[in-house]
Amino acid sequence: MALRINDTIPDLTVETDQGSLALHEWIGDSWAILFSHPKDFTPVCTTEFGAVAQLADEWAKRGTKVMGISVDGVEEHKKWKGDIESFAGAKAGFPIIADDDLKVAKAFDMLPADAYMPDGRTPADSQTVRAVFIISPDKKLQLSMTYPMSVGRNFAEVLRALDGLQRTYQQPLATPANWQAGQDVIVALSLDDSAAESKFGALDKKLPYLRFAKNPD
Repeated sequence: MALRINDTIPDLTVETDQGSLALHEWIGDSWAILFSHPKDFTPVCTTEFGAVAQLADEWAKRGTKVMGISVDGVEEHKKWKGDIESFAGAKAGFPIIADDDLKVAKAFDMLPADAYMPDGRTPADSQTVRAVFIISPDKKLQLSMTYPMSVGRNFAEVLRALDGLQRTYQQPLATPANWQAGQDVIVALSLDDSAAESKFGALDKKLPYLRFAKNPD
């Protein structure tokens, strides 16, 4: 069954380069992001994990834990981290799941249930395991992005999406196109004008159904 927005993520116990971790317990009261990769020691993935490492302070500012997933074993992950840190000039302090049995890839619907890794496999055999999952503290999937092998992920966009999710989480708000943290937000149509003004103050009404509020707390 596909994992959809607002579904609770599977509470799997996973093996990582930092030991065995239960996903729900590891998330705790934090936000979390899972970044998946089809294989260790691949060029695009190395640049991506390097970007994740360089953003350690940004994740921390947002109360967000990050965890990698790669369809290889623990020992490969430990060796690969040396390359990641050398390339990025930053410590890769986040855990990486050793998903060599494809348990996570299948549970998160990145590969079909009957998928298997052939002998002598290449990244092409697991290329759809290249996704981003943003998870809220209630363990629900809030956003997912899937990328092809040829396009590196834009981590400025991952941060922007995380900011938008945190800004609107459990509030009757949404963000407009190209929104950046601190900009005005859209008030949901579930509130009429009176209720919206009572909650968020004066509205900037562009259209009857498009009402902006000053970045409210």
